[in-house]
Amino acid sequence: MTSPSPGLVLAYAGCDTCRKALKYLSERGVAHTVRPIVEAPPTPDELARWIPASRLTVRQWLNTSGQSYRALGKAAVDAMSDDAVRAALAADGKLVKRPVLIAGDRVLVGFRPEGYAALFG
Repeated sequence: MTSPSPGLVLAYAGCDTCRKALKYLSERGVAHTVRPIVEAPPTPDELARWIPASRLTVRQWLNTSGQSYRALGKAAVDAMSDDAVRAALAADGKLVKRPVLIAGDRVLVGFRPEGYAALFG
């Protein structure tokens, strides 16, 4: 199996799941760049490419356990169009489920060791 190109990881320093993902990559010697998701959330153009590549719906990108989501409220988010959800994700990195790993044409949202193993071993 050929490994994908080095990854870009959108992560939040205060996120345990992000730390686990970064540790996984470091322990396996996978080159990666970390972009702070709060300071530099995914842009609308990035989301337009990455959401389809992730094979997830735009709503599956939402960090439903985070403060930003709770502040908006489930009812308000449920009433949003997909375009409005995309705009909210681009405006607030804490709304994005994390980490987000971009490796070549693959995009993984959240951290599951088996998903990373499929890419990097």
